[in-house]
Amino acid sequence: MPREHFDSHEFLAKEEILSYEELTTIVEALVPLGLQKIRLTGGEPLLRRDICSLIEMLPQNLDLAMTTNGLLLERYAVDLAKAGLKRVTVSLDALDTETFQAMGDTQETPETVLRGIEAARMAGLQVKVNTVIRAGYNEHSVQKIAERFVGTNVIVRYIEFMDVGETNSWHTEEVITGEMMRKMLENVKPIKPNHVGEVANRYIRGTQEIGFIESVSKPFCGDCNRARISADGSLYTCLFAPRGSDLKSILRMGASKQQIADAVRSIWSARDDAYSENRGKAVDEKVEMSFIGG
Repeated sequence: MPREHFDSHEFLAKEEILSYEELTTIVEALVPLGLQKIRLTGGEPLLRRDICSLIEMLPQNLDLAMTTNGLLLERYAVDLAKAGLKRVTVSLDALDTETFQAMGDTQETPETVLRGIEAARMAGLQVKVNTVIRAGYNEHSVQKIAERFVGTNVIVRYIEFMDVGETNSWHTEEVITGEMMRKMLENVKPIKPNHVGEVANRYIRGTQEIGFIESVSKPFCGDCNRARISADGSLYTCLFAPRGSDLKSILRMGASKQQIADAVRSIWSARDDAYSENRGKAVDEKVEMSFIGG
């Protein structure tokens, strides 16, 4: 959460946040609708108390993943794997300390994140690294981060700088497109997607797999199959949505799993989100990334 915008932020009372039991109920209700993957994100999910307990409560036949800034990953990697987590995506925008600290507004160093990545690998977790490239800030990270993970099974994914929320000072001239990044890397060849709705365009560079999330230059709204549930129990059908649909109220009024599933089916069937395809047109104020997660 950017310090200049959220330094005096008033956090939700505990009773306004879904309990782990309530989150698990929603997940179980959505499995019959075809839910296959769950990603725990944030904010920073490793700050949540007893996060491994939530992972243990979730259906273990799902693909359970987490997105994290990696600063606490070294401490929790083994416990996460034992709890049933299968994959972890780590945000890492730079390998040099100056850029890393400037972009993350932190006094930590990239070495902390790198130790976390290695701990996750040793614990048996599949690891991806997400790198947001912003013109004038970290173009040098394109090559450096790719080179850092050559010879490992870590997949690097580069993300075009997006206008998520209202506080990241986004300008189109700061977008480095996936095509521009591929020219920086050279010798990258496209490979087939793993499945419909995959957000990253996959490439191979020698023996190294690299992905590019190009929602600015190559929107993929038509194939989007992701929904997001916020900590306060709202269902968002788009990363750029101005508001969500309240699931917490019906849950706390005693709705059955079937009734929750029916509500979500109705919300999803009525969705018309296509923000990335319509970028530039007037929209309501967008929800912040720190609230809705990646």
